[in-house]
Amino acid sequence: MPKLNQIIAIQAGKKAQAKETLTEAYHQIKKPDLLSGLVRTYQPRDEGGEPQPDERKLVQVKVNDLITRVSRELTEMFDVVATQDWSNCLAKADIVVDGRKVLEGVPVTHLLFLEKQLVDVRTFIEALPTLDTGEEWEYKPEFDSFVSRPSRSNRTKKVPKNHVKYEATKEHPAQVEMYMEDVWVGTWTTMKFSGAIPAAVRNAMLERLRKLLDAVKSAREEANNLDVRPVKVGAALLGFIFNGR
Repeated sequence: MPKLNQIIAIQAGKKAQAKETLTEAYHQIKKPDLLSGLVRTYQPRDEGGEPQPDERKLVQVKVNDLITRVSRELTEMFDVVATQDWSNCLAKADIVVDGRKVLEGVPVTHLLFLEKQLVDVRTFIEALPTLDTGEEWEYKPEFDSFVSRPSRSNRTKKVPKNHVKYEATKEHPAQVEMYMEDVWVGTWTTMKFSGAIPAAVRNAMLERLRKLLDAVKSAREEANNLDVRPVKVGAALLGFIFNGR
């Protein structure tokens, strides 16, 4: 008795072959010249008249032959696909991660769907922004965000100052030079907020997703290992179409 995975392996080829045969037959019946033939003979009027060679053109394509060939290919294809579809209704497996049964009795078609969707989820998680590792962060529920440790920096202001280069004398006035001096006038306290997540949290998500994706693939392989009973539908369908029975 064949396995479901064996049926899956050949069904694409059967579909392609049936389509090719059907397309070729369609193109042949669109060429009336291929379906027509003749035999043309000549009889001179008088016994000694000039004879002419016979003309013959054989029929190259017969509709019944095309129907037979198309029916054969379509029957095989219909039967293979039907066997797969009928078996898909029965093929199920559990999704198990680290001994934990995440889902039970999942149909193989849904396992295929999950496998593709989880790949998209992985792409999304890989793109999640993470917190700057150059800061110390703490989650603050009141802000619903991560908040960095406060950092402080001084604020300065340029204040003009006078520098006496030479004191005044009886003969000369004092020589004074003005310059600007940075004077501390206050302190900035900065707290940064972020809606990102810790890298460790993202990595843990990716690891759990990896395990789940592996489990889905294993479940699919298990489900596809089902023994299948061949289903025959092609003869009934095409017999009804072409023969009315």
